[in-house]
Amino acid sequence: MRNEEKLNEMYGAVCNAPGGNGFRVEHMPGMFVESEVDDCMAHVHAFYEILWFQEGTGRHTVDFVEYEVKPGTVFFLSPGQIHHFDRKEGYKGVAIKMCTDLMRDGAGEGSGVGKLFLKYNAFHAYDSTPYYKIDAQTAAMLQPLVDEMEAEASRHGEFGNIDILKSLLCIFMARIERYGQHETVERLDTLRPSHLLFIQFRRMVEKEYTRLHTVQEYADKLNVAIRTLHKSVNECSGRTPLSLINDRIILEAKRMVRYTNMMIKEIAAELGYDDASYFVKLFKRQTGHLPSDFREMDSVTTPSR
Repeated sequence: MRNEEKLNEMYGAVCNAPGGNGFRVEHMPGMFVESEVDDCMAHVHAFYEILWFQEGTGRHTVDFVEYEVKPGTVFFLSPGQIHHFDRKEGYKGVAIKMCTDLMRDGAGEGSGVGKLFLKYNAFHAYDSTPYYKIDAQTAAMLQPLVDEMEAEASRHGEFGNIDILKSLLCIFMARIERYGQHETVERLDTLRPSHLLFIQFRRMVEKEYTRLHTVQEYADKLNVAIRTLHKSVNECSGRTPLSLINDRIILEAKRMVRYTNMMIKEIAAELGYDDASYFVKLFKRQTGHLPSDFREMDSVTTPSR
């Protein structure tokens, strides 16, 4: 049985965001040696991170799901995600870390349709696997971009530094989106209204899941009919809007139940439920476990997809 101090310690192991211009390129295995946290223990991300594994094999657990690491695997991790590795030795690759300010999609931050797709189809895509697979030809296109990003990251304060970093990152992600293999029902197309609606819905869920819990609320906010939203989400993910909403809520609930000492009623309130008993029933229906039982389980990792 884990005590409250252990719970707080695990959730309190936070990787700090990169300073300076908010952008950093690191290399494996050196980054594991120099990391401020033990990468083999569960820890929380306070920034965006792309992990490109070029050599080595192992297991990478992200938000309670274990994935196989192979050469050519590129993981996209978002702030708030909890992850750890089965080991730190034997890997060769690159980690690209970006602070949340640099990745902001608000007005004046370069939030065009293409960039919106890249952000919410690679990051914050909790309804699909958090990685792409790339081949040797794609890797050869990406490596010069990594080299340029690493060089530009050291030029903090110089004219156009942030703009160049954002542009290089956008090209890097676009090439992975174009040439990489990803577990999706259908590759998203920025020119299709239904696909854009899906990305806007995914973006809104990430921003509003603690406040909005029904499909009707999201349809109203997006100014579309429920039927239109259902069709868009099903076309792009093979899922229903409600299942994606509930999955995001329960993911956050599992994080807090497992890695904090918050009372269940406090977690329910944090997620927008005044009635803690309703939240408990939802958690049990979605996970098969009561929150209190989930907290005490020896292992909560599910098999890799």
